[in-house]
Amino acid sequence: MQRTAIVTGASRGIGRATALALALAQEGFDIAAVAWRDTERFEAVLADVEKIGRRCQAFDCDIGDIASHANLLNAVNRSFGEVHCLVNNAGVSVLQRGDLLDVGEESYDRCFNVNTRGTFFLTQAVARRMAAAPQTGELHRSIVFVTSSNAVAATIERGEYCMSKIASHMAARLYALRLAGLGIGVYEVQPGLILTEMTAPSKEKYDGLIEKGMTATPRWGMPEDVARVIRTMAAGLLPYTVAQEVRVDGGLLISRF
Repeated sequence: MQRTAIVTGASRGIGRATALALALAQEGFDIAAVAWRDTERFEAVLADVEKIGRRCQAFDCDIGDIASHANLLNAVNRSFGEVHCLVNNAGVSVLQRGDLLDVGEESYDRCFNVNTRGTFFLTQAVARRMAAAPQTGELHRSIVFVTSSNAVAATIERGEYCMSKIASHMAARLYALRLAGLGIGVYEVQPGLILTEMTAPSKEKYDGLIEKGMTATPRWGMPEDVARVIRTMAAGLLPYTVAQEVRVDGGLLISRF
């Protein structure tokens, strides 16, 4: 049966891996790939998904613009029909790492507009439509929040990012409680040190820390590591799991002595 997944931030990094062979397209989902002002990357994503035999369409949307959500979902519905999975992957980092005492309003608002506010209200819009759709019991419906190890571990050099991610962590719990009775699974993935364009500026720093044992698994995580976990969630293989966060961090957050 046809299944459709919306993946935000789908043009690169974790979102791209989630849409492609190791995750949702391979699992049998058609993909509504959402990103903002990154259309030059969309063609490769579409081509790769279609090689797997699934449909894919790109949607240029800033999820931080709440007013655009209805148009986005209406367009997805016209192209694919009902949505069975939403992966809240889109996110931004700080404009500049630095002293917490120097955080500016622009960087703070940017993190919260996309990572927290935009994600919350897009989830709300999708959840309303899922709740209104007839339940067949045959297809698992799911919402996955991709947060961060910074929802747990404080990094004062990018405090506004950490705050936005702990807020998204709570949003995942709230939506999980609200939707569990409707048969909609809500999950959270907490990536650790994942090698993407967002983390590239800090690669040299963390290369050294990983070598010194910062992670139990002595390597960077890859987007595909996260994508495999998201695939498991979207496939309905965790039917009695409600909002428990799954850490994909190579043991980064395990207390050791």
